[in-house]
Amino acid sequence: MPGVAAWLFVLSAECAVQAAAPPPAAATATTSLSGATINFAPNDPAGEWHSQARDYANSRYSPLHQIDTGNVGKLRVAWTFSDGTLHGHEAAPLVIGDTMYVVTPFPDMLYALDLTQPGASIKWTFKPNPSPAAIGKACCDAVTRGVAYANGKLIYNLLDDHTVAVDAKTGKEVWRTRMDDLKTGATMTMAPLVVGNKVFVGNSGGEMGVQGWIAALDVDTGKELWRAYSTGSDQRDLIGADFKPFYGWMKGKDLGISTWPAGMWKHGAGSVWGWISYDPDSNLIYYGTSNPSPRVPAQRPGYNLWASTIFARDADTGMARWAYQTTPHDQWDYDAVNEDLLMDLPIHGQVRKVLVHFDRNAYAYTIDRLTGEVLVAAPFAYLNWSTGFDMKTGQPIVNPDKEPKPGIKLDNVCPPDIGGKDWQPAAASPRTGLVYAGIFNICMDLTDHPAGYIPSTPYDGMEMLRHPAPGGNLGEFMAWNPATGKKVWAIKEKFMTMSGALVTAGDVVFYGTADGWFRAVDARSGKVLWSQKLGSGVIGQPISYLGPDHRQYIAIYSGIGGVATVRADKSLKGFPAGGGTLYVFSIDGDAVGMGAGVMPAASSSSAKP
Repeated sequence: MPGVAAWLFVLSAECAVQAAAPPPAAATATTSLSGATINFAPNDPAGEWHSQARDYANSRYSPLHQIDTGNVGKLRVAWTFSDGTLHGHEAAPLVIGDTMYVVTPFPDMLYALDLTQPGASIKWTFKPNPSPAAIGKACCDAVTRGVAYANGKLIYNLLDDHTVAVDAKTGKEVWRTRMDDLKTGATMTMAPLVVGNKVFVGNSGGEMGVQGWIAALDVDTGKELWRAYSTGSDQRDLIGADFKPFYGWMKGKDLGISTWPAGMWKHGAGSVWGWISYDPDSNLIYYGTSNPSPRVPAQRPGYNLWASTIFARDADTGMARWAYQTTPHDQWDYDAVNEDLLMDLPIHGQVRKVLVHFDRNAYAYTIDRLTGEVLVAAPFAYLNWSTGFDMKTGQPIVNPDKEPKPGIKLDNVCPPDIGGKDWQPAAASPRTGLVYAGIFNICMDLTDHPAGYIPSTPYDGMEMLRHPAPGGNLGEFMAWNPATGKKVWAIKEKFMTMSGALVTAGDVVFYGTADGWFRAVDARSGKVLWSQKLGSGVIGQPISYLGPDHRQYIAIYSGIGGVATVRADKSLKGFPAGGGTLYVFSIDGDAVGMGAGVMPAASSSSAKP
């Protein structure tokens, strides 16, 4: 791990201190820092991984603890699998029983690997053969963010606007449903979420001026059950009498039309290409929408609802319960698609049911997930587009010096269009009460130009160049206290930290970097415990599982790609080549106990170690 120690620093509430100094007391506590609890429904077997986030709450927390802070340094490569594709690998594998399922970026192939065999031999391969025309429509590489599992089926989205279900035992197609039309510029890249008999999916294409939507399909048949749009009339957007946003500026009739210039909502984007969460107690799903189109704000005065918005919807009907726009009249392409982690936290002496959201606008939000009230809003990355946050209105205060004007070059806007954090998912631990995330330290110079709408072509107008923010590093990995809105510790990285995070009951956090390092970190202190250089950059999502030998394994894709990664800063040298490979790590049997290695359920769900 060359150079890592020099980048490590720990933060208190007031100031940063040197890595050699003792960490803050909070960072070494033996109980949850904040009294956090997480509902781990649907409570899949502890040694398996059935969905991209493992649970409805989007926690990416594993209850396994054979691998811990004392032995993680002994990790070694157990086996690898090359899938032969060169696009960005943004997904996570799934593990159901003794089988691992691996999905590739375009052409969206699906492999079943037999974990009972040495090296995990291939059981079957599914080739969906999506239309090659989809590649030219994808703004940000021909990627997929993963597969979901339910009722013996693997369900995922194809780049050419289809959702497909595959029999998990045979690899045969069960159903395929067309959800959108490439002729509009829409594609599909997000990972579905399954709840009961419904699978929730959404579209991509904010840079193409699509109409954003989320839909629910029947898991067994693929039949569409409901669809809610992000712009247009209340009827289209499934907004009715039960819709009660917390803030007055989001109350009114047909705001998906009236907050736009005449007719522009028809190409206003608000696509749903990020993550979906679900609260089984309230039966609400939570998700965010993309930027408004075009990216040139002068062409679309107004709030541009419901783009760059977090929605809460009834899972059965799709009807909206509340909404919150994170960046009103989004002028910098900040979106609101990043994951919403569901936790219960004591805030101001009262336990609140919250969602934690790291927005691309560089504000971290802790929001009451029943009402949409912002409880905490604090910068987690360097920003200058905003000078503060108005807690009464729930709005960031815009810095007028950083508002784009057509044809005028605007230097040093921070963060850039990809934000202080992009889609790469964070992880939350009930043992520490902290959330762990890879974030950015990047700014941009931009010039807006008039953009005209032509179907299936870029509806953009933003010319920009990204560059490092103060400090010079492009990436950082941090621990965040969502109850206080404070960083606990952070590790600076030269390149972008664009992988997902994984945290385990062994108090180990895993993440990867765009230049190919895969690291294990002490969840409480932020000390780097282990690093391994992989064959390509890491933008995938790590998981942990128990193999048939009852040993704990860690798995991660490498395979650089995605427009946000490859265009981060072309002046930097040493960037790795592409190439998709799954790496699986384990510790020698002598180094760990051979029991089940699962933290008792009471401990892993009650915020006690």
